[in-house]
Amino acid sequence: MTAVPTALDRHIADARAALLHRQKPDGHWVFELEADATIPAEYILLRHFLALPDPGIERKIATYLRAIQGEHGGWPLFHDGAFDLSASVKAYFALKMIGDSPDAPHMARARAAILAAGGAARTNVFTRCQLALYGEVPWAAVPVMPVELVLLPKWFPFHLDKVSYWSRTVITPLLVLMALKPKARNPRDIHVRELFTTPPEQVTDWIRGPYRSAWGRVFKQLDGVLRAAEPFFPTAIRRRAIAWCVAFVTERLNGEDGLGAIYPAMANTVMMFDTLGYPSDHPDAAIAWRAVEKLLVVEEDRAYCQPCLSPVWDTGLAGHAVAEADSPARPEIAAANRWLRAKQILDVVGDWKQNRPDAIPGGWAFQYENPHYPDVDDTAVVAMLLHREGDPAHADAIARAEAWIIAMQCRDGGWGAFDADNNHMYLNHIPFADHGALLDPSTADVTARCVSFLTQIGHTADEPVIARALAWLRREQEPDGSWFGRWGTNYIYGTWSVLCALNAAGLPHDDPAIRRATDFLATTQREDGGWGEDNETYAKSAPGQYHRSNPSQTAWAVLGLMAAGQASHPATARGIAWLAATQKPDGEWDEAPYTAVGFPRVFYLRYHGYKLFFPLMAMARYRNLTRGNTTRVAWGF
Repeated sequence: MTAVPTALDRHIADARAALLHRQKPDGHWVFELEADATIPAEYILLRHFLALPDPGIERKIATYLRAIQGEHGGWPLFHDGAFDLSASVKAYFALKMIGDSPDAPHMARARAAILAAGGAARTNVFTRCQLALYGEVPWAAVPVMPVELVLLPKWFPFHLDKVSYWSRTVITPLLVLMALKPKARNPRDIHVRELFTTPPEQVTDWIRGPYRSAWGRVFKQLDGVLRAAEPFFPTAIRRRAIAWCVAFVTERLNGEDGLGAIYPAMANTVMMFDTLGYPSDHPDAAIAWRAVEKLLVVEEDRAYCQPCLSPVWDTGLAGHAVAEADSPARPEIAAANRWLRAKQILDVVGDWKQNRPDAIPGGWAFQYENPHYPDVDDTAVVAMLLHREGDPAHADAIARAEAWIIAMQCRDGGWGAFDADNNHMYLNHIPFADHGALLDPSTADVTARCVSFLTQIGHTADEPVIARALAWLRREQEPDGSWFGRWGTNYIYGTWSVLCALNAAGLPHDDPAIRRATDFLATTQREDGGWGEDNETYAKSAPGQYHRSNPSQTAWAVLGLMAAGQASHPATARGIAWLAATQKPDGEWDEAPYTAVGFPRVFYLRYHGYKLFFPLMAMARYRNLTRGNTTRVAWGF
């Protein structure tokens, strides 16, 4: 006898259909990945650095930039966020480059906000680098980073192996630019001196506090010593260092997916090749430019540039949602897993080898291709999906992922995203690291994902690899019961991730850590039944708080409650009811706020798929648990 579909069944069916409709013919999913005004603005500046203006695409990017300008006059780092000086300077520069008059109302408002915040001289290091490339500020505005640094021995306090993958790929071509100090062609001769409260040539305190610690003052003094000494560095050594950088970049060009598969590294690569005199049709220069162009999202009346592409992550998450809503044996999941199997990195030994020389490749990258930089989080999510399907053909792929993830565990018991033991915290105090995101230490969300994967495939809580990770997670729990979310906003994301891991590891649901986390989620639920969290929680706002509920964060909260054995908790039912009530007729949800993170307090992300696959997973899991005979979630994710 066929069961009569309930209203919840229909909501799940509609969301599942919407998600399956977006699956590509080869089995994968990819959604747009949106950042702030910085990336599209930098794309415009890159075009004009090369003297390649494109009125058509520029007009559409201008429409996008104007639309996301805040009521405060400038540009925020995320939807509805506070004014950000560096993003605002770049957006203003790009709009003026495109042709917007400085006298236009939106430009006048932006300029007033920028000047009120101290002007362009007070922007961050990467913005001042952009301004220096256009001659808007002297190179003295940028901390000294001699290209010769790449030749230092590994034991030296600063070495590229000691910084994160994203820093390594961005810095290496940038060091060449900082050494050769090119100047943008700037065919329209656009300048932004009106954004300075003091003429740039008269500014004497480009590099100043506030410092994060006494180390900041020490490194500031070292910057002065290096600045005085750099002109006397031997020319032959500089040439050798530049050649090293070019070789590093060329080895990792990564086809049309680009160096590191992230925009800043790609853009710096394009400018490096141009500065070194490569013609535009040189194979390396040409592929570097195509990688940048691949990031564009071009619509009928607007366009923007993505920071990177997220197909492996999107496919893994979408696959889990469909599996929860229906069955892991669905042909769509088999197709997704075939696509994912082909993306496993089995032959390329990446930069992670520096700290784990005995490890064997077996991970997945975040993007279509990025073989030198697989990431632990994607690897765990994908391997859990392969295991969930139950096809014996996946056994070898899962085993390779298992071995690589175990090898990548940090000495403290946790996991970082791309490297092991990438925790030389003093480096976050050098003047160049004013963003505070130079490193890739252990984080609760990534550690939780690894525990979830390893326990899903049979590892137990008393094994050393799991026991050390669980001990690290217990130490990291906040006083209010939550966990910090490094890659998703914020304590809701971290708490959900860890609760999934503790459940998968078999901890009893009355464990004190689980009870405290459950209380955190229950007490942060909003009156409408949903959950929301502001990206300002990375700065000063209260954890788990926002002025509205969001689909992805509501889904994380109820998934966390269910992982804690609380499918019958009233907060869980209210959260599911909120998701059902806010679903659109097409099966999807709207979500304007950014609920993910590139770098806390610096760079935020909006995954356009989060508003679909997480609510689907939450509603389907709720149905499955409430109709089943167990309170324990069967899967690690």
